[in-house]
Amino acid sequence: MILFANTISPRLRYVTSFIGNEIIGKDFILTSDRNYFSEYEGAKINYSNFQIVADEFKIENISLLFEKGVEPQKITCFEFEKSKAFFKSSGDFPFDVFAASFYLISRYEEYFDHVKDEYGRYAHEQSLASKENFLSIPLVNMWIQELKKKLQQKFPTYQFRNQKIKLQLTYDIDEAYSYLHKSWWRTAGGMAKSIVTSQWSFFLERINVLYGKIKDPYDSFQWMNEIHGKTKTQPIYFFHVGSQTSRYDKNILPSVPAFRQLVKNLSKKYVMGVHPSWKSNANTLQLKVEIETLEDITEKKITTSRQHFLRFSIPHTFRNLIQAGITDDYSMGYGGVNGFRASVASPFFWYDLQNERATNLLLHPFCFMDATSFYQRKNSPEQAFAELNEYYDLIKSVNGEMIIIWHNNFLGTDKRFTGWREMYERFILERLT
Repeated sequence: MILFANTISPRLRYVTSFIGNEIIGKDFILTSDRNYFSEYEGAKINYSNFQIVADEFKIENISLLFEKGVEPQKITCFEFEKSKAFFKSSGDFPFDVFAASFYLISRYEEYFDHVKDEYGRYAHEQSLASKENFLSIPLVNMWIQELKKKLQQKFPTYQFRNQKIKLQLTYDIDEAYSYLHKSWWRTAGGMAKSIVTSQWSFFLERINVLYGKIKDPYDSFQWMNEIHGKTKTQPIYFFHVGSQTSRYDKNILPSVPAFRQLVKNLSKKYVMGVHPSWKSNANTLQLKVEIETLEDITEKKITTSRQHFLRFSIPHTFRNLIQAGITDDYSMGYGGVNGFRASVASPFFWYDLQNERATNLLLHPFCFMDATSFYQRKNSPEQAFAELNEYYDLIKSVNGEMIIIWHNNFLGTDKRFTGWREMYERFILERLT
């Protein structure tokens, strides 16, 4: 399928590559030669403001994909196919779907000065998706499906891509154990806190775990293995291997033999990713040290990551990841609300707007995290189950990829999360078997 534009800019090449692969399974052929476009025998998209041939599919463009730098954009949303759209234009499609998709997946709005939340993250409330109430849907995928339908009507003999939903399980291991394998002062401090606050059940539980009478409540790893065996799935584990602990870094230190053995055993069966510490966010050297630490334990090259607390800033964090050798990142989502931060449920390469180039860092957006459902939304397991199924059905309808985040402590025996393990098992058994 060929696409004509007056100018073949880096932005145009980037977003048409993404949409082309979603629709036809490969890039569109791009040209700025009118004669070549006219004589081409096959499906044609004219991305300009004038007609070239009668049998073309016309999408009138706005200027965004031919600009450089980041400038405020005038955005007015309107109703489109029971959802919303913007950058309205005329032609065979009612808006500039390429420019609108680029605006959302490039995270254009995050380059401007913005309010940060308590963890120093871009606050979701100021996003267009939040303000216009489409944060809970994969809007870009929905647009692409509508564009595909229109193209199929225009070119009924063309072979379009057929794909099915993919469900990817991922785990953040911030703290592998609740009581075991911690320094004596952390253990003593935890016991003292339980005494001072009269939390005697936690005090007794800690004693019983330390003496081997019961299993550590965060140790759900064998149970997870069994679930993966039943469903024949390949999850991704993101391990926190920071060398120090702090208010936000409560991991088991990577020098602890039992922790190293846990990571090594899991790495024999599953993909391992680094879960960079809070401190590494502003320290590229620390990030590289943590990647090397995980490589040393697993004896494998580590090229996958997800930011601890989902704390990242564009473009700095992504540039640091590229510099450290990361090729795939799974941080694209919000920590304060579930949904679609980039309004998409498909992997996409990060576009560096300041340098005006597509990078080789592939971003994998997620839509659901257990901690967000539990702590922010105050959901019960049944409510979270309904939320998961709603996302699944939405993503299935657009043939996207559903990525969900779980933590080992939600899947263990901690009484605070009673019912969550059973709910998780029910969901993945229903969807993966």
